Amino acid sequence: MLPAAAPPAKTRLVIVTAARTAYERLRADILRCALAPGERLRIHDLTKRYASGPIPTREALNRLAAEGLALHSDQRGFTVAPISAEDLVELTLARAWVYEIAMRESVRRGDDAWEERCLLAYHRLKKVPRYLSVEPPAPNPDYDRPHRDFHIALISACGSRWMIDIAERLFDHAERYRNLSRKIAIIPREDEHKKMIDAVLARSGDEAVALLKRHVELTAEIVAGPPARAAKRPKAARGRGGARGT
Repeated sequence: MLPAAAPPAKTRLVIVTAARTAYERLRADILRCALAPGERLRIHDLTKRYASGPIPTREALNRLAAEGLALHSDQRGFTVAPISAEDLVELTLARAWVYEIAMRESVRRGDDAWEERCLLAYHRLKKVPRYLSVEPPAPNPDYDRPHRDFHIALISACGSRWMIDIAERLFDHAERYRNLSRKIAIIPREDEHKKMIDAVLARSGDEAVALLKRHVELTAEIVAGPPARAAKRPKAARGRGGARGT
């Protein structure tokens, strides 16, 4: 029996493109909490929601599960990864540790091109409002990308692509909790970014690290209280996707 012929290149390209589109839209909805932690992700429902076929949708779910943003079990299928106070503490610690090393190295090694990247990222960020509306609180999805770009620019001269990749993944896992914090309390925080860029340009590593660490911790405190209280809370359903940050 002859093996089945491979699909034409054009067909494969369509499948790959559809899977990427489904992945990006699903991921964005998970990070913005449009799909709630613990929510079932039924392929039939998702194909209608995103006008995507079942194969691209399943590929997208598998990719999200590999990132820890979704979970899969034989009994329940796919679900959005849960969140917990314990994971919040762990994520905040991990981000503080990674950022401290990466920030110090960037301040030490960064050149003029790095300073320009940081300044450009900051100017782009400050032009975008954090909220679409204040009452009721509605976070602005257009704020997410420049916010991410700014934080990654700060550590982009650390000299380790591995370190930057880890920081990016931790930042993305914290996105759900930033969106939660913005709905819980509207606190002007733009000045935090201004102080960070000033410390970086002044090549003050200690100050830049302290400001960034406090920036990370504050969002966790908004969502779950000070770290000491969060650490004592009863365990919630744990998942690899959960932790709260800024």
